[in-house]
Amino acid sequence: QVQLVESGGGLVQTGASLTLSCEASGLTYDFYAMAWFRQAPGKEREFVGSTTWVGGTTNYAEAVKGRFTISRDRAKKTMFLQMNNLTSDDAAVYYCARSRIGKISTRRADYEYWGQGTQVTVSS
Repeated sequence: QVQLVESGGGLVQTGASLTLSCEASGLTYDFYAMAWFRQAPGKEREFVGSTTWVGGTTNYAEAVKGRFTISRDRAKKTMFLQMNNLTSDDAAVYYCARSRIGKISTRRADYEYWGQGTQVTVSS
């Protein structure tokens, strides 16, 4: 059973940086993507970025490109989201997710396992 646990959320000021972590357990295959999604109050859950677990190929939403960086430590089965220059638009609950086997996707429906989320709040 795959389990994902996010951590690292918190309250920061506009322009600050924050790093989220997603620790995974139960990963038994390699050909999938790990991703970050976020959901602000009253909005749909949206794709933030992803990485292929083996090759480390990343993909980002336009809104975060150049500010956010995804990395992973395969030995520790942990994925990271480094967020720089945060704005109020980045405030949301951030979720990590693992795609279905063989899927490299930005679509929420292609992700099979989800963490419980971690709150990021940005104050001005």
